[in-house]
Amino acid sequence: MPDVVISDLRKEYNGNIVLHGIDIHIKDGEFFTLLGPSGCGKSTTLSCLAGLEKPTSGEVSVGDVVFVSDRKFVPPEERDLGMVFQSYALWPHMTLEQNLAVPLNIRKVPKAEQKRLIAEALDKVGLAHLSKRYPHQLSGGQQQRVALARALVYSPKVLLLDEPLSNLDAKLREQARVWLKRLQADLGITTVYVTHDQEEALAMSDRIAVMSMGHLLQVGTPHEIYEQPATAEVNAFIGRANFLDGVVKEASANSVVLRIDDMDDLITVPSVAGFAAGDAVTIAFRPERTSLEPEGSAVATRDRIVLGADVLTTSYVGSRYEYDLQLGAKVLIADHHRGDLTGRVDAVLDADAVRIFPRTAVVNETMTNLIIAAAH
Repeated sequence: MPDVVISDLRKEYNGNIVLHGIDIHIKDGEFFTLLGPSGCGKSTTLSCLAGLEKPTSGEVSVGDVVFVSDRKFVPPEERDLGMVFQSYALWPHMTLEQNLAVPLNIRKVPKAEQKRLIAEALDKVGLAHLSKRYPHQLSGGQQQRVALARALVYSPKVLLLDEPLSNLDAKLREQARVWLKRLQADLGITTVYVTHDQEEALAMSDRIAVMSMGHLLQVGTPHEIYEQPATAEVNAFIGRANFLDGVVKEASANSVVLRIDDMDDLITVPSVAGFAAGDAVTIAFRPERTSLEPEGSAVATRDRIVLGADVLTTSYVGSRYEYDLQLGAKVLIADHHRGDLTGRVDAVLDADAVRIFPRTAVVNETMTNLIIAAAH
């Protein structure tokens, strides 16, 4: 299976820029996810790859074949790509095998060969025994598998999946993502997947591209994206996160000393070089990397940052208790194995897990939008 290369991809609608020079290199056989909230440009990027949208500029190639350049645009029917849409787009008056025959008829595949290819595709998705049924006679999960079988029936070079699991309920969705990832690994087909669901992206992907407002924010493995977010926006969108604003008082190559807004105490945070005294910054840390201790019992060290906070509420969420904490004007979240802490507590942060970013009004506005989008 070939690599997919997208270079300086730009797209405008009526003067509105929706893609700002996207550069992505997807490796042979990789499960690659475009992740971001609604309107971030992920589906537009996929549509430009599929040929359903014509980019304003940029290049798109699969293997040695250039699909898009300043002088060339290959129509979608000539790109040999398989695509599954959110709606599945199955013909209701056709049986499963008739639905799978549609792309084969377009490609003028002989009838005898069609029968074999359809049988093999339905067998891959575990639906060979239902070949004579109609879409309305299937469950949502089965319809999703038919749409996938139709995309695979002509052995495409690359598989494109646009929110294919979003119409399934939570339990079916969880089962489908495990099944889909296993099938992709078995087939070894290069796959480009679009979703707004962070958990889905982390669980299924070899690598993830996080997008926001038409920009590519970061490309990395699920572990890199979660543990080493490149920007505050990525940190805000992937998983749960707390944010505190502050001002740098001292800076070195390995750490910064800063004062958190609305607090008198100074804290030291590990950092890469690039910050200077007086810089306005935002620090981010995960609730699961924040422990709680009774007030006054925690000791700050090089590896531990201690912040005094007040317990607002405690919620039992099955595997843990989730605490809402008041720290100055901010409300933070912390996980704990016990649910009996009240009043004033010490919130202890794992210093190595704290990330520090430049603070700007644009960043904070974007973070707010991403957090709201993630909640929906």
